[in-house]
Amino acid sequence: MTANLADLTGDYVLDPTHTRIGFVARHAMVTKVRGAFQQFEGTAHLDGEDPSRSTAQVVIKSESIDTGVEQRDQHLRTNDFLDAPNFPDITFRTTSVEPKSGSEYRVTGDLTIKDTTRPVTIDFEYTGNAVDPYNNQRVGLEGSVTISRKEYGVTWNAALEGGGVLVGDKIVLEFDISAIRQG
Repeated sequence: MTANLADLTGDYVLDPTHTRIGFVARHAMVTKVRGAFQQFEGTAHLDGEDPSRSTAQVVIKSESIDTGVEQRDQHLRTNDFLDAPNFPDITFRTTSVEPKSGSEYRVTGDLTIKDTTRPVTIDFEYTGNAVDPYNNQRVGLEGSVTISRKEYGVTWNAALEGGGVLVGDKIVLEFDISAIRQG
C-alpha cells in the first residue's frame, strides 16, 4: 500500500466486477430491503496532492436494479419508481471534493434520478490501494448517503392498515468502490 497519496494521482475507471453500488430502503415500517445496480460505469481523476482538484462521474443503468426478487425488481423499473424505459440513466457528477480528516473525504455532486437533479454530499473513506496480480494500480473507497426518494419524483406508496406506509421515503445509497488507474 502506498503511503504517499500524491503517488495515486491519475485517471481511474470503476471496476464493475469489484465495485458495488447499492441501496437500502425501509419496507412495511419493520424491515429493510437491500439491493444493488448491476450495470454502471464511472471515471475519476484523483489528485493526491490537492484532493479539491479531484473529479468523478458515474452513470448507473436504472434497469439493472436487483433486489433478488424479480417481481419487485420489475415494479421498481416501472413509472411507480425509476421509470427505466424513459429514464435509463441515474447519474452523479462531482462539484467539489474536500478532505475531511485522515482518510475521509467529503464529495459533493449532482445526483440525477428521473430527470431531477439535486446536490448530495457523500462522505467517503479511502480504504487503501494495491497493485493487483495483473499489475493494475487499484484504489478503494467506501461511502454512503441518505436521500429522500420523493425529492427525485419517486413517490409511489401504499398505506398500511395499522398506519404507516409500505415503502419508506429515506433511501441509503451505498458505494464500495474499486477503481483502476488508467495509462
